[in-house]
Amino acid sequence: MGRVFSDPATTHYGASGHPEAPFRVARTAERLTAAGHKIEKPVVQALPEDVALLHWPDHFERVRAGDFDDPDTPPYPGIAEIALISLSGAFSAADAASAGQPAFSLMRPPGHHAGKSRVAGFCFFNNLALSCARLLRDQHAHRIAIADVDVHHGDGTQELVLGRADILFCSLHQSPLYPGTGLESAKNCLNFPLPPGTGEADYLKALERGLGALLDFKPDVLAVSAGFDTYRECPIAQLRLEKGSYRRVGAMLAQTRLKRFAVLEGGYAEDLPVLVENFLDGFFC
Repeated sequence: MGRVFSDPATTHYGASGHPEAPFRVARTAERLTAAGHKIEKPVVQALPEDVALLHWPDHFERVRAGDFDDPDTPPYPGIAEIALISLSGAFSAADAASAGQPAFSLMRPPGHHAGKSRVAGFCFFNNLALSCARLLRDQHAHRIAIADVDVHHGDGTQELVLGRADILFCSLHQSPLYPGTGLESAKNCLNFPLPPGTGEADYLKALERGLGALLDFKPDVLAVSAGFDTYRECPIAQLRLEKGSYRRVGAMLAQTRLKRFAVLEGGYAEDLPVLVENFLDGFFC
């Protein structure tokens, strides 16, 4: 079984009616514990200077000061420190993967919409992209493949890794849908826009194509932006994956036989804990 990193401190913020809510971590952690997963606190502590690996040098301080304006992403009190805990989980999962153990970071806030100097789409720091940059900087990997299976295009991740020879990024996402990007592939960023109503069969075909391209890249590590808003009952999107689809998605990622880790991105339906459990059943094989 793989390793799961989480911290209840990341449930200590929220806004009434906001879909990116504390239950996403709290109830999922309860479900995974009941299923036999050991939940660990992060073993790596992310520092403010780590944010500058890919974001602009003043990005951490701007988040701490609330110096940003995104209607979906409020300046919650203490959010910079909470977002560092989320980043710590991603760093811990990446380190576990590089040591040969598949891992999952069950944290919030998510990260894949955060760009160089941009807070957006519930995201403050780009947890996954920063984790990849750290692995490459420390030479724990020389080539990394990123699979983004959130229903929204990982526009922040694409912005941060575009043009890098040591990273290949692949995103499967609904289109049209927020943020409206990812309509075409560019350089080292492969995009698979999918129409509303796409179900499991067509989704898995697209994932197979994407993973084939990632494997051709011959990466050392597979990093996954694991979104669960592709679920048929997600309140803010219109793809049609079923509960069992996530076990199949996780298994396809595991079948790459790559060192691998995943971080929680989206997923706002009440069934999220079941979806994550199913995903890990496949991903940790």
